[in-house]
Amino acid sequence: MEEIDLKDLFDYFKGKISWIIIAVALAVGIGNLYTVFTRVPMYKSSTSLVLVSENGGDSNSYNNSELQLNKNLVGNYSEIIKSKKVVNSVIKNLNLDYTAADLQNRITVSSINNTEVIRITVADKDNKEAAKIADETANVFVKEINKIYKLNNVTILDKAEVTNKAYNVNYIKDNAIYLAIGLVISCGIIFIFFYFDTTIKTSEEIEKKLGLTVIGIVPKVGKE
Repeated sequence: MEEIDLKDLFDYFKGKISWIIIAVALAVGIGNLYTVFTRVPMYKSSTSLVLVSENGGDSNSYNNSELQLNKNLVGNYSEIIKSKKVVNSVIKNLNLDYTAADLQNRITVSSINNTEVIRITVADKDNKEAAKIADETANVFVKEINKIYKLNNVTILDKAEVTNKAYNVNYIKDNAIYLAIGLVISCGIIFIFFYFDTTIKTSEEIEKKLGLTVIGIVPKVGKE
């Protein structure tokens, strides 16, 4: 394998800097076009529920057995929130153009730090619709729990808020990635050209590669 002179490599890259800039600009431009035309902005809204005492949240009557019962029910409640019974009611109430499976995929249910607080998060391309679905899911769920378990131990803690920032679009991060891709590809191609370039460009290269002494140089003269 032929040794690579780092100075020659640096000089070669310096001479191709304009090509690198063009390649990076093309990568960023094409990447942004891809983002604009193919990626649908999605918005998330969350509402929170808390499991309380069945006696209207009276802390004096909220004993350890009720606390343990509520913690045990968190897992069950999380599954019920995404059940077809609940999501179909939400679809009907809001007149949504979704199937039950579609809506289930848009709903995420989580327990906050192993507490009795349950967070319902909904993702949708319409930020206002995401908030409406989250709130309606919570309302339907509270009614269904009363029917299923004959319990009145769920209270809505926070209503969903409309967010204006899409969670799946980050232009700064995307442009940094596109810039890096353009830089890597352009530098890689230029390095390949340099490595396989066997032309001799200077008298020093003749002396180094052929071991001959240069006794004269004919300068390149442009056309008059």
